[in-house]
Amino acid sequence: MTQRSKLCSFLALVCLCLPFLLTAQGTDSHVHGDPSEGLDSVFWFGILELPFLFLCVYYSFRTAGALKGGIFGQGMNYLAWGFLVMAVGHIAMQIQHIFNYDVFRDTLGNFMGNTAWFIALIITWGLSAIGFYRIYKVSKSG
Repeated sequence: MTQRSKLCSFLALVCLCLPFLLTAQGTDSHVHGDPSEGLDSVFWFGILELPFLFLCVYYSFRTAGALKGGIFGQGMNYLAWGFLVMAVGHIAMQIQHIFNYDVFRDTLGNFMGNTAWFIALIITWGLSAIGFYRIYKVSKSG
């Protein structure tokens, strides 16, 4: 077993066991974003999400670059940009949960913040759909 596969196995085991360990804390009912509650399991899952999020964005751009254009490379490039927009949204959600500060609404106001959030969702799913469609189209023609 290589060092990389040992590390992957360890991370998978931690991710599988962590929900059971965190629910054993007794965090049955809590209000999201309430600082008086302390650090709950939702907080830790949010923190655990971030390294995977960064790795996904990093390797999606690396993969798109390695494909050097072409239809697969263009499709992967769209996916990478979609993942990046999604990552920004997830970071904004973590900031809202941890610090009780809604980046979009508190910065842009209620209406414009909600509008910006909606536009970000459309961009994320639109870029991902275009990327998957391009890859699908090439795979069907080959």
